[in-house]
Amino acid sequence: MTGEGGDRVPDRLTAVHGIASRVIGLGCMRLSTAADRDDERGVAVIRAALDAGATLLDTADAYCLDDRDLGHNERLIARALAGWAGDRSRITVATKGGMRRPKGAWVSDGRAKHLREACEASRTALGVETIDLYQLHTVDPKTPIETSVRALARLRDEGKIQDVGLCNVTVGQIQIAQAIVAIAAVQVSLSPLDDENLRNGVAEYCRDSGIPLIAHRPLGGDRVKQLARDAVLSRIATKHEASNEEVALAWLMSFGPGVVPIPGATRVETASSLSRALAIELDGEDRLALDARYSGRLLRIPRAQRRPSDDATGEVVIVMGMPGAGKTVVARELETSGYARLNRDTLGGSLADLAPLLDELLATGRRQVVLDNTYPTRKSRNEIIETAWERGVPVRCIWLTTDVANAQINSIDRMLAAHGSLPTPDEIRQLGKKDTRYFLPDALFRYERTLEPPTLDEGFVSVDVRSFVREPAHGDARAVILDFDDLVGSGAPVLRAGDVTIDKTRRDVLTRHSSGGWLLFVRAWRPHVERTETTLEDVDACFARLRELLGVPVEHACCPHDAGPPICWCRKPIPGSVLELAARRGVALARSIVVGTSAADRTMAERIGARFEPSAAFFA
Repeated sequence: MTGEGGDRVPDRLTAVHGIASRVIGLGCMRLSTAADRDDERGVAVIRAALDAGATLLDTADAYCLDDRDLGHNERLIARALAGWAGDRSRITVATKGGMRRPKGAWVSDGRAKHLREACEASRTALGVETIDLYQLHTVDPKTPIETSVRALARLRDEGKIQDVGLCNVTVGQIQIAQAIVAIAAVQVSLSPLDDENLRNGVAEYCRDSGIPLIAHRPLGGDRVKQLARDAVLSRIATKHEASNEEVALAWLMSFGPGVVPIPGATRVETASSLSRALAIELDGEDRLALDARYSGRLLRIPRAQRRPSDDATGEVVIVMGMPGAGKTVVARELETSGYARLNRDTLGGSLADLAPLLDELLATGRRQVVLDNTYPTRKSRNEIIETAWERGVPVRCIWLTTDVANAQINSIDRMLAAHGSLPTPDEIRQLGKKDTRYFLPDALFRYERTLEPPTLDEGFVSVDVRSFVREPAHGDARAVILDFDDLVGSGAPVLRAGDVTIDKTRRDVLTRHSSGGWLLFVRAWRPHVERTETTLEDVDACFARLRELLGVPVEHACCPHDAGPPICWCRKPIPGSVLELAARRGVALARSIVVGTSAADRTMAERIGARFEPSAAFFA
């Protein structure tokens, strides 16, 4: 099998995984991370799993208690294998690098230097010259995935690892990695209780690319008790005289040797039960029932057999984009032309609740439906695509590629229209529980972090990419927008009214602008309020003193929130308070000036379409 990087996916791993129609492994993490861990019991569990037929042991250098304990799980596996009487050559040991454990925390680190050091330590802990399968534990958001994968490719070329694997990745990330090196395995969560990697295309992509998929948390992790209450599992388990958990593992293995579940047994009894899971022969009726219950058709039935025919009529349209992207405008245009509209904002509930509502509409004969929600991930879009396909209706995507700056403005304007003023973070948290128009700025950044751009291979008949174009704002007033601390010319924030001063030159310039019909708007950032170093009353007194010294009307606003990731819409460069002024006083921001010295001032001016002038030039 050939990888996109130009070399073959090594046969050793697929050969090991292809020796039987069903393959199972052991996830060894909890043997080292549990507070009550016991090394003797851990060794016994590993050997029991091997005796039961497990051919893959999954570990990581970070499977330990903290950074002083790195490699504990790997050393445990080395010890278990050293004293095991079976055939070591048929066992694949898969370890991982790319995670640190400072004080017990889990911190990603995909730097090339860290991966090299981690690999060397893992070779020592496992007692091997060459690691069977070395996996990138997670994609580090601070390090390009290309950097991490190139580091693994160099380790493979040096003979320190035999095969390269990836964990917790998207289809796009797999494709990026394949362009660099052959990927021998992909590890993601997959269980009857977790269909994310069925719906996001990872499992299907691995199947079609011949990449073995290692399924961690195959019994649902902390939700394992839910399996015991599942009626479908219970019925089939009774039929096979097995446990619900054993049937769940057998179902995953029924997709073929390319899916390898690695349950995390911590007792000898449960490790020994792997042999019973391997022995279960699910018949067609069993598989059909389990597939219907757990989205198995997404991996069992080829896409060409699931999708509508080329001459199918009607369409479902997904209008996607970040919050505040302008999706409502597009959806309403389609609604006016006869499309039924489904939107979480108006219907309430979760995004997942829309799929059954769509099914009901299509079942009644409606063939044109539009859904306008964020839909950032392949998984969220897949539920709509598959629902439409089951009713024989094709799906089109309209992707609004609105940037963060415009989305911020749209979101603020929408909250101002609903609320009448700029809501505080506490008001947003409270109102947002029932009204999805209210959300904090991190929602936009979260969308950017999770976005998987829509592609035709998801099943869309077309993807229409549209850039956002802002309509000219109404209003004729002009404003000069200033920073309080820059205006009063102090080296440090002025927290008391008695300390407020302004020189004659600046006063004269602002007086001239005020006489010429310009609104004067002064903003201050006072994290000192949240830190209890000053009060809002003190801030208001400072502004009052400024007005007194200038002798002309001055509008003002204050952001009292502390530093760190923004939790409000009023801390520049986020333009919440400026947009509130514009709405209240009819300000045309394109005719206005932002005066300041900081990068935040310049950025805010760019976002609202105002002219930026450095203080030195404006007050010259």
